[in-house]
Amino acid sequence: MTTSSDLLALSPVIPVVVVDDVAHAVPLARALLRGGIGVIELTLRTPAALGAIERVAAEVPEIVIGAGTVTTPEHAEQAAKAGAAFLVTPGSTDAVLDAVEDTGLPFLPGAATVSEAMRLAERGLTALKFFPAEAAGGVDYLKSIGGPLPGLRFCPTGGITPESAPRYLALPNVGCVGGSWLAPKDALAAGDYARVEALARAAATL
Repeated sequence: MTTSSDLLALSPVIPVVVVDDVAHAVPLARALLRGGIGVIELTLRTPAALGAIERVAAEVPEIVIGAGTVTTPEHAEQAAKAGAAFLVTPGSTDAVLDAVEDTGLPFLPGAATVSEAMRLAERGLTALKFFPAEAAGGVDYLKSIGGPLPGLRFCPTGGITPESAPRYLALPNVGCVGGSWLAPKDALAAGDYARVEALARAAATL
């Protein structure tokens, strides 16, 4: 994997995961792999996130580990040092974009409006995150902007469910979706990785 566009082809669903305990990271990644999902986005929303990325990068090299919720230049630098193979931002400020680009890692910058998407395209960025997908207009919105912005492809994230995911994936400007349903907090807390594996197996067929 060398480009941001490659990220959109790794899996129909990129698991978007909040990890509260570093100990959950490796068994979670292995459960996803057993279910046929070879990528994971660990969000930088908890103190455990960077340690979790380090553990997965070191112990489960078969999975492509990314860092999400990159909202500051420091996040970008820290995630790269922790071993993240890609970065995802919920929005796109100049400072964050510059820092993410400086890491040399592929990334999905966040956009929620046509102007934001056009601005990213001006920087040569054509593989984007559409966030928050459901709140920002969902499938109908992405369908509407496909005509005027045919060169852009998206990973919609935010509020997507197993039921709505196929409608997004049917759009020509969608490469994959981000889904938080693959790693339910109660399953992680209970160590129920068989449930994670089953959810991953279903998602891999979407």
